[in-house]
Amino acid sequence: MCIGMFSPEIFLTWVAARTNTIRIGHGVVCMPFNFNHPVRVAERAAMLDLLSGGRLDLGAGRGGTEQETSLCGVDRDRTTAEVEEALRIIGRAWQEEELEYHGRLIDIDPHPILPRPRQTPHPPLFLACSRGETLVRAAELGIGALVMGFAGPESIAGMRSVYDAAIAGRDGSRFVSTVVNDHFSVLCPTIVLDDREEARRIGTRGQRFFAQSIGHWYGGAGVPDEAVVAGADEAAEMRRAAEQMVARLHELDIPVRPNATATFDADHAYGTADDAIAYVERLREAGADEIMCLIQMGTVGQEACLETLRQWGEKVIPHFRGV
Repeated sequence: MCIGMFSPEIFLTWVAARTNTIRIGHGVVCMPFNFNHPVRVAERAAMLDLLSGGRLDLGAGRGGTEQETSLCGVDRDRTTAEVEEALRIIGRAWQEEELEYHGRLIDIDPHPILPRPRQTPHPPLFLACSRGETLVRAAELGIGALVMGFAGPESIAGMRSVYDAAIAGRDGSRFVSTVVNDHFSVLCPTIVLDDREEARRIGTRGQRFFAQSIGHWYGGAGVPDEAVVAGADEAAEMRRAAEQMVARLHELDIPVRPNATATFDADHAYGTADDAIAYVERLREAGADEIMCLIQMGTVGQEACLETLRQWGEKVIPHFRGV
């Protein structure tokens, strides 16, 4: 289970207390110093790892929108460097009897950092990756990649190739810890119901809202449009929007990359359990080591969310355990 939200440890501790086997993951903790001091992240994450019996995965991200950074006075030009330095501090804080760190951006005098995590030497570290340069950075830092999956399996295969090439070419000089994590985890938008068309309708509508929200906060686009005509073919609307976007980019002589139309790609794990299994097979063939399900996408109701979780738990996951 990977979660991105405010105060994630509070919710994830609640989840950990009610489960026994699933992994508990941050997707992600915003690591720039004004958001979260690296030592405080290390302490909170270690406590969660203890309470969950050693089931924590820790994902890092920048939180680089103006909406986020302006609240806490974060310097947007420093976020990438601060995330990397934070990961180095966390990796050391979990392994050394006394932490002392003097880096380019922050100095920490000798302090014992408690508690220590349950996992040895510490929980796996991940980085949110949406671009090729971020994938290269994650590989060079020796940490796992959390990648968006909106562009589909073909794009995922390309991202996996970038990550693997960076792994093959690294020399270890930038590793943030003594332990290396080369795990490639892929986001999978999904709604699974017995009614295939209803699942696709709910999923594509939710995805459109989610994608337009990202475009609004990260790219300065307009407010998400929920003025949907009842009964309209959501997937067809998304395809038309993608075609219009490509046309505009070509008119402006802007290269069209897969991510340009990824937000409008409705070919995901929407449908029956068999549809979801078939799509996950494609992601696995593209190089995914792990699947992160994206279910609650703004307009998706609780009933559809719970039914999707049930179908994944009873039908989709058991299929892959038997492979």
